[in-house]
Amino acid sequence: MIKKTPRGISRPGLGVTATLALALTLTACGGSGGDPGESAEQDTLAAGETLTITTFGEFGYDALIEEWNAEHPDVQVEQTKVSLWDDWKNELNTNLQANAGLPDIVAIEGDFMPAIIAAPDRWVDLSDEDVEGRWLEFKQEAATAADGQMLGYPTDAGPEAFCYRADLFEEAGLPSDREEVAKLMTTWDDYYALGEQFTGASDAAWYDSSGSIAQAMLNQVPNPFEKEDGTIDVENEGLQEVWATVTANAETLSTRNKQWNPDWEAAFKKDGFATIPCPGWMRSNIRDNQGKLQDGVVWDIADVFPGGGGNWGGSFLAVPKTSTHQGPAQEFLEWLTAPEQQLRVFAELGNFPSQVEALESPELQGTTDEYFNDAPVGEIYINRAEAIDVQPFQGPLYSDILGKFQAAVDRVDEGSATPDESWKTFLADVDSLQ
Repeated sequence: MIKKTPRGISRPGLGVTATLALALTLTACGGSGGDPGESAEQDTLAAGETLTITTFGEFGYDALIEEWNAEHPDVQVEQTKVSLWDDWKNELNTNLQANAGLPDIVAIEGDFMPAIIAAPDRWVDLSDEDVEGRWLEFKQEAATAADGQMLGYPTDAGPEAFCYRADLFEEAGLPSDREEVAKLMTTWDDYYALGEQFTGASDAAWYDSSGSIAQAMLNQVPNPFEKEDGTIDVENEGLQEVWATVTANAETLSTRNKQWNPDWEAAFKKDGFATIPCPGWMRSNIRDNQGKLQDGVVWDIADVFPGGGGNWGGSFLAVPKTSTHQGPAQEFLEWLTAPEQQLRVFAELGNFPSQVEALESPELQGTTDEYFNDAPVGEIYINRAEAIDVQPFQGPLYSDILGKFQAAVDRVDEGSATPDESWKTFLADVDSLQ
């Protein structure tokens, strides 16, 4: 997944509206653009025209696009960046309903890909024997419709480790060596118990936000919101356990800041917390919010994730059928998402490759990160990717329900509602989606 600016994912961007997935299932829009399933007539790029792409947050494509444009004078690419996924999602929804106004290529946040798959007629099939088998299996499956059409190229994956403040660990009397820390967090019970020990000896919180911890735990629940047949089930044991655990510890272990908000960003510089769930892209957010390391501040990464493995994020690039340059768009995407380019993005931003060949690269395996105490980030994230054994089922409403769930967690974290009050509101919000 991509560096998240106050994209809340922003990154992962969870204050979502409930309308988009439903809108995507409509077979007619009533807009000015005609049949949403009809492919636009194809043109060649004329002089002065550009191939347009809209991304959100930071995908790390600036230098790559500059290189492409230098080598392809007839297919120039112009990128538009939207800061927040939520903002781009709303604009995307509006343009989809109008069946007009979309660029040639759109970036899709991973949690929203099921909604794209549910409305395949609007998107170009990007299947091609030249890219067959390129991606990790779960990433390729997430982009493939029931009839075999591949509707998006995966840009990255989000295997999770834990980033931590080694200096705050030391001050609290805890081991700070990354291998020792990893041994203390192999289960969620261990992680929370260590947090109690830490906060008993420190003024800092244990983790950055209840929302990020909830997301981390959800990534290990096979069916957090929906059953395999697509019916909604938010009373299941796995979701209930995440809710009970996170809300029970909000007051004592969390900063009580909403992730991606200004207070959350400021907590990095104020020694506000000691640990944060850490997919590869999160390192870039930590750098941006922490800034240049001050004397004594030591960020490190433990090669561990409580309970096994977890994947947080990983976006896709898709081509809408309204594009009049579908051939050049696919050609550009095949190049942009090739192993060589994914490795360059990993080196610059930390977005972990989704390409099988890239994961086997000696370059990736030998990568270290000076900012994180010279942690062997290539080796750590390869290990974390291999530990992933659950990929939560995501139906068409996954993104919308996740937004409601995160809002419920935030209400408790901020102290604006009790867990019981917030859960009742969540149930009512989910009912409104059906």
